[in-house]
Amino acid sequence: MPRIGAHVDQDDPLAHARARDAEVVQFFLGDPQGWKGPVIGEKTREIAGSGVDVYVHAPYVINVATANNRIRIPSRKLLSSHLAAAAELGAKGLVVHGGHVGAGDDPQNGFDNWRKVFERLEEHEVPVLIENTAGGGNAMARKLERIARLWDALDGFDVGFCLDTCHAHAGGEELSDVVERVLAITGRIDLIHCNDSRDAFDSGADRHANLGAGRIDTGLILDVCRKAGAPIVVETPSAGQADDIAFLRKSL
Repeated sequence: MPRIGAHVDQDDPLAHARARDAEVVQFFLGDPQGWKGPVIGEKTREIAGSGVDVYVHAPYVINVATANNRIRIPSRKLLSSHLAAAAELGAKGLVVHGGHVGAGDDPQNGFDNWRKVFERLEEHEVPVLIENTAGGGNAMARKLERIARLWDALDGFDVGFCLDTCHAHAGGEELSDVVERVLAITGRIDLIHCNDSRDAFDSGADRHANLGAGRIDTGLILDVCRKAGAPIVVETPSAGQADDIAFLRKSL
């Protein structure tokens, strides 16, 4: 049985974990849409050594793939500072989106920019887990073909993968065999973001729903979780997270 939990608010993650009967929590260390560095509050620090596994989600603004220096360089710095903060908390991983390049840019430049991140990154205790994304015409990690090219560019580096079920569905990747296809590319799945989707297949829309309340067949979601054998985090609306976790425990 994988360990199961939820994405919670950073104000008091241990209390949120207990309220949901979560063995795992994921949270931000600041404004997910902002450029300020990570902050570890007193209550946040209580999660370290509690027995609850921790994953930190990097801010959404990070885009290390872009050719825009004003975004790429601050993104690298923000990624590095979050890795250090995640290590302070004993986190199991730092989840970061794959990013994108401009509409007219060669995607290979984005893959090369990702490689430069790991070439320049100082030694870090916490693995970087790149997450598949739902939308974006020139995204690095929406389609598995792009993820395969990204992993080729990162050959030789220890890079983890986070598979989001809503993102895969909205990104146009069939869930029935997505685990096998991801493993053929990455060789590993370190974390599952277990989310239903409010939108149709290949919509490109990143809108999560509680399990059974969206457009994805729940059996497919459970099948992904079984096949992946990785820790599970629900990023569903908070009011239903305890029910989602209980459902997963019962079903798996």
